[in-house]
Amino acid sequence: MTLAVAAYLLNSSLLAKESALVFILDIFFIWFFRDPERTVEGPKDVILSPADGKIVDIRDNTACIFMNIYNVHVNRAPVSGKIVKMKHKDGGYLPAFFKDSHRNERNLICIESDYGLVRMVQIAGTVTRRIDTYFNVGDSVVRGERIGMIRFGSRVDITPPNGYTLIVNKGDRVKAAVSAIAIRNTTGQNDSGHHAGG
Repeated sequence: MTLAVAAYLLNSSLLAKESALVFILDIFFIWFFRDPERTVEGPKDVILSPADGKIVDIRDNTACIFMNIYNVHVNRAPVSGKIVKMKHKDGGYLPAFFKDSHRNERNLICIESDYGLVRMVQIAGTVTRRIDTYFNVGDSVVRGERIGMIRFGSRVDITPPNGYTLIVNKGDRVKAAVSAIAIRNTTGQNDSGHHAGG
């Protein structure tokens, strides 16, 4: 605003261009860091997506969700429970959709729920230089609650407990705290191997 006023008073085209650039950047950052409210619905034992994005791989009963720059980057708790483990690992910044992105910087969050242990891994992407987590070991979280953020394109992996079946497939679009990722088996058998290859 100050630059715009200065550009007008001084009749400066340079200041006008700088003012326009600052305005565009402000709009971009407001849009990028948007954090819409989400309504959590459905049975409490259903595991919800922790992130907005696209399922880029399913392996070893783990769904890999790639968040591009257009997605909301706030992560949410996939299930209610207590954080029993959290481990940060330094690493590189390969594109988060690559299979060898296991070398990337990451943050593991283990949530002990009434239905078993849920593993959630926040993975840094190409331009990401910061993974934020809003809780610590020993804290309790509520399903759908904001749990952290990864900036500028990244990935979140989610692994349900034994006795659960992933109900997403490679290529599916999901939304944090809205889309169901896995459901409990009523037969007591885990048939998630059907999804293992994506």
